[in-house]
Order: sequence, then C-alpha cells, then structure tokens
Amino acid sequence: MLNQQPTNLDLMFQALADPTRRAMIDRLSRGPASVSELAKPFDMSLPAVVQHLQALEHSGLVSSQKVGRVRTVQIQPDALSLAEQWINDRRTMWVKRLDRLGDFLAETDEPETRT
Repeated sequence: MLNQQPTNLDLMFQALADPTRRAMIDRLSRGPASVSELAKPFDMSLPAVVQHLQALEHSGLVSSQKVGRVRTVQIQPDALSLAEQWINDRRTMWVKRLDRLGDFLAETDEPETRT
C-alpha cells in the first residue's frame, strides 16, 4: 500500500495542506490573477511562488494560461468538488453512526418497567 501512486484527491489534500497555497486559492476564488499579483502578499521569491502554483496546478486545483508575457492563474471549481464530495461522504457516514449510537443510548437510558 505504501507504493501506491498518489490519486488526484491525495494531490489536492497535499496542495491544500500548505497555508500559502490555501491563501492563493482564497485569492483565486475571487477571480483569475496573474502570477505577480498572487505573489504580492507573500514575502518570498517569485520562483518560490511559481513552485506553489505548480503544486496547485499539478493537483488540478488551478490552471494557468500564458498570454504574451503574463501568466494568468484561475481556480478549477470542479476539482474542489472532488474533495468536498469525499468530506461529505465521511460526514454522512459519521452522522448515521452517531444517530444510531444516540438511539441505542436512548433505549438503554429508559428505566426498566417491572411488573
């Protein structure tokens, strides 16, 4: 199992694990931005910003397009829905389990009637 190739979901969660990349995703949720615009709020070199963007692009969370000398990056909302679906599936499973536990505890808390 350790030698498995990472899935798209693995790559997304790895990309989202970094606070800089999450901040970039937050910015891109407002619309496309150039690489230099995305780099402005960070105290890092442009090559470091590009590495973060490459991780996001490799995960499928963003795409980029170069027009002239400007590379513009935009979010890929369909990719985020994959992670959202995975999380929602687990949430649904746990809600059902907790509901069953609540029902069980309610049954065991009822006082026994003796005749």
